[in-house]
This record gives sequence, structure tokens and C-alpha cells, in this order.
Amino acid sequence: MRVAIVRRAANASFSMDVYADGLVQGLRAVRPNWDIVELIPQPNPQTKRGNGWLNGICKYYQRYWSYPLSLQNQKVNLFHIIDHSDGHYIYGLKKTNKPIVVTCHDLINFLHPENIADQARFPLISTAIWKYSAKGICESDHIVTVSDYTAKDVMKILKVEPEYITVVPDAVESSFHRLPPEHIEAIRQKYHIPHNKFCLLNVGSNHPRKNISTVLNALNALKNQGVPVHLLKTGAEFTREQKAFITTHQLADCITYLGKPDRETLVQIYNAADVLLSPSLYEGFGMTVLEAMACGTPVITSNVTSLPEVAGDAAMMVHPTDVQAIVDAVCRLHNNSTERQLLIDRGLARVQLFTWEITAEKIAQIYETLLKGTP
Repeated sequence: MRVAIVRRAANASFSMDVYADGLVQGLRAVRPNWDIVELIPQPNPQTKRGNGWLNGICKYYQRYWSYPLSLQNQKVNLFHIIDHSDGHYIYGLKKTNKPIVVTCHDLINFLHPENIADQARFPLISTAIWKYSAKGICESDHIVTVSDYTAKDVMKILKVEPEYITVVPDAVESSFHRLPPEHIEAIRQKYHIPHNKFCLLNVGSNHPRKNISTVLNALNALKNQGVPVHLLKTGAEFTREQKAFITTHQLADCITYLGKPDRETLVQIYNAADVLLSPSLYEGFGMTVLEAMACGTPVITSNVTSLPEVAGDAAMMVHPTDVQAIVDAVCRLHNNSTERQLLIDRGLARVQLFTWEITAEKIAQIYETLLKGTP
């Protein structure tokens, strides 16, 4: 069997690269006789760097016309589009009469359109195009969702019947693991984190749903209580408003921004932290929770959307806008090493349930079901 994994453009999305890499690795492990073909849009050599109108038109032409047409010529048995944001490919691929699977990670932009408005140059146009793409998943033969919560969103928002949806959770890469204590100490020294500081970590983008303002409010409250905390931030830089808050409340000396690290460096950062603080307002899955657990880092996360599914009993869960609850959770882990060790042990056990081989086996079975009776 020849399966096409339709990926995002190179470096378009870190999380989608992680998903695609893991799925391909898992499929090749559980179905070694299959031919797994990775299809990746290539940049148009005529498009120059910049944000000019011509470049924008060229990019839209390639993404929404040229590349989708080229997909229709692929000699494969089945297509799997790994991101619902590329759901517009499905409109054309229906002409091939080949089964089409698509993974839906979340429908956040239907529920919180400010996530697009916060990033896009022309929010109304970008929102309309995104919705057009996302609605394309309804034309697929089967939809994989990464959580029960996302499955319910697909049924409610896109009116998809449940028999066309299978929940297959994401997984954590084996590269996320615990490091020896001496390595951890060296990493903390590298980032100038004093030995006596209780190190909080936040990983990810700066979309409103990531709730960074609450993280900063909690940090400020902890500092005012005399708790020796230090915040590490990776991913998107702080916004102008957040930087103003940091300056106003004199938090700069207890925050280190580490940019967008590669995976090896990110593993080191997870290990260096004492707690992952991830009070997101909405997550389709919540990969950082598993990554932290795999590195032996306790997790404080939200008790909403998909996060309870991912965390199970291996994390402390709080309401994402309850600053005092977050402060109390941090203080409990800071003051109680026994409770902290309990979360570490539970986290290390929980991540064993989320491997790419398990994920790939479930998805391979979907392919096989769709291909029964297909010429």
C-alpha cells in the first residue's frame, strides 16, 4: 500500500512538524511493508522574502490552487492530510476517488476568532479563508481528532456524524526524557538560574488562548509573597502589553525568555524547570503536558477543554483564570517535595500510554477499513 502523508510547508508550524514526524515514524514501524510518501509544499522560487502584495498573491496562488492541483496527480492509494487548516485540498482530491483522511487538531478559530485577528494582516480575509479550509474536512472520508473534546467540537460546529470520526490521541517523542541531575544543574547554570529559585516554565505561542497574562499575574503574586520563583518562557516573545506589565511590576529580574529552541534544547529546558505552568484557556490536545511529564517535570495545567484528558491524575489542575489557585498550586509543589515526586512518578507512567506506535496502529487500521473494496 502507498499512503501519502500531506504535510504543511516546511517550518510552517512546529507542532504540525512534530505530529507529521511522529506519525510517519510510527507508521513505518507498525506497517514496515507500506510505502509512506511525505508530500511537502515547496516554496515558489519566484516569491521573494517580504510582505508585499505580489508575494502575498503568489503564496495564496500556490497554497490554494497550484499545489492542490499537483496533489491530484500523485499515484497513491490513500491521502492523509495531517492538518485541518489544509482542508481545502480535499475539495480537489475528491476527484481522484481515493480515500481521504484528515486530522483535526482543534477548531479554536471558530470559537475564538481573535486568535487569527491577533496574527493576521487582514483578519477578515484570513478568517474567511481559514473557515473555508476547515469546512473542507467535512468532505473527507474520515476525520481523526486528537481528543474527545475536539471530536465534540467537530460534531457540534461542523455537524459531522460521529461514525465519521475516530479519536486518536497525539503522542510524545522518545527524545523527550529525563536527564541526569548533574546535567540539569549545568543547564540551570547555563541560563543563570540561581540554585535556590523555583523555576516555572511556559512553552508555546502567545495567542490569547495561551493565557500568558494570567501566568504573569501569578508570577507577580508569588513574588509579592516572597516565593523565590523564576519564569522561563519559550516560543513566542511577550507582547507589548505583557512587556509593559513586566516593567510596571518589576518582574524582569525573575523572567528569562529563551526564544524558539530546537527539540534537543527544549528537552534540556524541560529538565531544568521545576514545574510546567500551562493554564491555557483552550487546547485541542496539549502536547507540552506530555513533553514535560516525559522529562520528569511536574505539571500545573487547566481543568478545561482537552487538558484533563491528557493529564489524567498526573497533574495539578486549576481553573485557568483563577490566579490564586495557580499561586496555591505552585506553593504546594514548592513546599512539598513528596507531592512533587508523586506527580513526577505519575507523569512518567502516564506518558507510556502515548507513543507514536500506538497512535500509528490506530490510524493504520482506519486506512485499512477505508481501503476494503477499493480498486
